[in-house]
Amino acid sequence: MYKESAKLVLYRNFGNDSIFQQLCEICRDFDEGQYKESVLIERIYVQIKALLDLSTSYGFDDNLWHNYLTYLLLMNENSFSLVSEKRGAQQGSVNHFAKNDFKIFKNLFDYDFSKMEETLQIDCFTIITQYHAIEKKERMYNKNVSEMVRKISKQIEQAKDEEDIFHIITDFYAQYGVGMFGLNKAFRIQPNIDGSVKFLPINNMENVYLDDLIGYELQKQLLVDNTKAFVEGRNANNVLLYGDSGTGKSTSIKAIVNEFYKDGLRMIEIYKHQFQNLSAIISQIKNRNYRFIIYMDDLSFEEFEIEYKFLKAVIEGGVETKPDNVLIYATSNRRHLIRETWGDRSDMSQDELHHSDTMQEKLSLVARFGLSICYERPNQKNYFHIVKELAKHYPEITLTEEELLAEARKWELSHGGMSGRAAQQLMNDLCARSTVEKT
Repeated sequence: MYKESAKLVLYRNFGNDSIFQQLCEICRDFDEGQYKESVLIERIYVQIKALLDLSTSYGFDDNLWHNYLTYLLLMNENSFSLVSEKRGAQQGSVNHFAKNDFKIFKNLFDYDFSKMEETLQIDCFTIITQYHAIEKKERMYNKNVSEMVRKISKQIEQAKDEEDIFHIITDFYAQYGVGMFGLNKAFRIQPNIDGSVKFLPINNMENVYLDDLIGYELQKQLLVDNTKAFVEGRNANNVLLYGDSGTGKSTSIKAIVNEFYKDGLRMIEIYKHQFQNLSAIISQIKNRNYRFIIYMDDLSFEEFEIEYKFLKAVIEGGVETKPDNVLIYATSNRRHLIRETWGDRSDMSQDELHHSDTMQEKLSLVARFGLSICYERPNQKNYFHIVKELAKHYPEITLTEEELLAEARKWELSHGGMSGRAAQQLMNDLCARSTVEKT
């Protein structure tokens, strides 16, 4: 294995501490006879545990070794994979080196660990290549990544040679991309000391779609039209979704990412205290072949907060133009985002002669969003419609329509009024009560 891995050209920088590199060194020491048996076995078990931990995080199953090698191929960002990102196979000399590496990976797929197991009297490699994973809840692992890795792993197992693998991998790169941006839908950020940011995949993003949001058809259509134009490379606007709480603003954003993920749409969620990192975020994604929504949930500012200045500079008017592959989508319960006081309304102030200029600077932030979509709290008729439609998704709720609406009236009176969120909370409560009654 070590001799094979040393011949890799493009797919080689996995890190000295990676499972791949450590297993290669273990195989080298075994082949050369340069080892103490107890120490080598311990080294093997350390890497098996690391592989099991990774497999649990991503829901791998069957042949964990194959799943891991496939994961490396899909995650590794190099001169070949980045060129192929969202474009697929291209003509060029780099293909020669890629096929060389795919031939080596095919040999690694077929690597025989039996001699090592027999000599050391262990069976861990046999177990991980015929693994039966314990079924886990979806929120315990990244189901989206898991399904893709296992699918491609099966295809590579059946590939005849490096030509087959070349087409399998480049087809995947064309459809999804490469690395964490290719495999994941949404991210948070972690600022680094050097001013850059680290992207952290959100593994348990809610698998919701626009059809799951009852009502608000006009609002959803405006959002779809704008996002569709964006992913197709046409002109599109930054979007502000504002209105009452619990009306589906945040759900709409999550749904739109799920809807357009296959079209190359990705989401980066940031918080108000991270606005100073906006330039660093954009500099790291502007040359990637994806469309990014920078998502800001529950956006609002108090009069003393100045983070809005970072946002204004990025949206419009900064020295560096916002790239075409980035839009900002925000939700807010406030129409004007920045709280306006009665003091703001006076042109004269003890602290500032032209105080209204400051007020206008604050209120102009909302104008930087080319599309503003209002989500109003539903009236009783629409609220009842939401309740009835949601109840259809819960077969355990066996109430008549009259009984259901009676429960809806009581719920909205005791839980803050009528909204989609209140309707969903009612469904949760009715399901819980139904379960208790059955037991």
